[in-house]
Amino acid sequence: MQQNKQLGRLPVTWTLLAMAVATSSNLYAAVKLNDTTELTYGGYLKLDAIMSDTSDGQIATGIGRDFYVPSLTPIGGEGESATWDLHARQSRFFFGTETQLENGKKITGKLEFDMMSTTIGDQRISNGYAPEIRHAFVSYDGWLFGQTWTTFMDVNALPDTLDFIGTTDGTVFARQAQVRYTTGNWQFAVENPETTVTPTNGGTRIVTDDNTVPDFVARYNLTQSWGTMSFSVLARQLAYETATIKDSTNGIGLSIAGKFNLSPTDDIRFSLTTGKGLGRYVGLNTANDAALTAATTLEAIQSTGYTLAYRHAWSATSRSSIFYSANNIDNPTEHTGTAQTKSTASISANYIYQWAKPLSVGVEFRHATRELESGADGDLNRLQFSVKYDF
Repeated sequence: MQQNKQLGRLPVTWTLLAMAVATSSNLYAAVKLNDTTELTYGGYLKLDAIMSDTSDGQIATGIGRDFYVPSLTPIGGEGESATWDLHARQSRFFFGTETQLENGKKITGKLEFDMMSTTIGDQRISNGYAPEIRHAFVSYDGWLFGQTWTTFMDVNALPDTLDFIGTTDGTVFARQAQVRYTTGNWQFAVENPETTVTPTNGGTRIVTDDNTVPDFVARYNLTQSWGTMSFSVLARQLAYETATIKDSTNGIGLSIAGKFNLSPTDDIRFSLTTGKGLGRYVGLNTANDAALTAATTLEAIQSTGYTLAYRHAWSATSRSSIFYSANNIDNPTEHTGTAQTKSTASISANYIYQWAKPLSVGVEFRHATRELESGADGDLNRLQFSVKYDF
């Protein structure tokens, strides 16, 4: 994923900002004067044109057509013609503030939105999609309060891609509300819990919202001249409760991720994540956290995900990445049946040309496969073109 650039940085007092934008006394009164001394803003505008060709049926209109979702690669359907989709939903914007305190410390905040996965809107007439929160947090003296990337995730391992995520199959990817404390190289967090369950003998995923304790994450970050690495552990409760069922079990995951610099322009990015009950944290919830047994108890599902990406600059204005990602899942088939996803994998390559300093254009190809516990499988070939303007 191409990282946001805070290219628009506007040091300004609220008083000067109010004078600059006020066109009426009402608008001026709406701007609260305080000690905030810096406002940051930025984001990007992006057009994606995507052609998808699947072997076993068509991906339904929705997020699986707008970006790669491993669990949505069709299996067992009739082959259909390739589909074209154009959208600007990945476009995003953010605002940040920084307040200098009398004690020498700072309070910072960030609010960011995009339109990527909201269900509000369609392609019939206006293509009007509602903004949704990506990040909304405040930081002070090592503490972070609000919604942002899960502490279990290392964004340094994400590749430089046109797709929304890129190495989606094996990547830890989640944003959620949390309280995080950072001291030196260590980070500790309590984060919003949620459990997804595979019903007995398979069927529609159950999202329980029955957890009684938050998810816990501890992480150690290492930054050197050669790059970065992170070591993370996740401990969580998996819970499900109805009028007739009440059970919980534990989940635990380990993750190693990072980026090795091969030169000032080239690098290798990687991650390895394994554990029981990882479910929604890896591969956009390809596997569920737990399976419901015939005895109405929960059994955590084992899975392992891994990613590898190589980025190379051809010149000062062009670059490419090639990346591979996979997720292997050990479903307890005696409880779930054999219609559950056993594995997904994808390999991709792209070429990105920096047309101007803030403007890039690119093309990316992906081949992806998905296999069920029964042995049935399907594949996806996708060609994506993008134009992106950072501001």
